[in-house]
Amino acid sequence: MKKLVGLTGKTGAGKSTVSEYLLKKGAYVIDGDIVAREVLDTDKTLLPKLCETFGDILNENGTLNRKKLAEAAFGTPENTNKLNSIMHPAINTAIHKEAEKAFSSYNVVVVDAAAIIESGFADECDVLIVVHAPVSVRKERIMERDNISEKDALIRINGQKEDDFYISEADYVINNYEPFILADELSSVEKEIF
Repeated sequence: MKKLVGLTGKTGAGKSTVSEYLLKKGAYVIDGDIVAREVLDTDKTLLPKLCETFGDILNENGTLNRKKLAEAAFGTPENTNKLNSIMHPAINTAIHKEAEKAFSSYNVVVVDAAAIIESGFADECDVLIVVHAPVSVRKERIMERDNISEKDALIRINGQKEDDFYISEADYVINNYEPFILADELSSVEKEIF
């Protein structure tokens, strides 16, 4: 039986760690961040819309300055919603195409995307997994992962919805921080999707 699995959670919660685990178990994983970058490169209507909405977000050579966009878009939930309304339709279309191709060879396709609920894509998933970690853990992970300041990490964290928003939508919540052990946390999910 084919399963489309949504994987989400707040920034720094450890979605990538969970997606790597599921990949090793035999799932095909679609990384929403990679799809978003590819869509920005191929859909020439998106960059002008982003500039119109967020102002000066370009490098001198006319390419997108992702840091400037992140600062503008994740500064408030309202701006995050504006970014999502521009990007989600194109991203969802690209994810659909990739998932359709993947199902010809895989029984389980995992879509790892931070805004899968907000985009409406979660409604199409057979199972929705939410990865959870406390703010203090997420902040440290983001600072290390992206080599950014505590202030910038908190801007990204505060630009997202509260934990309850994600948890209330989840079929499974995976705690991805000590003292929880990831394999133990994922054991019931594995039985459901593989």
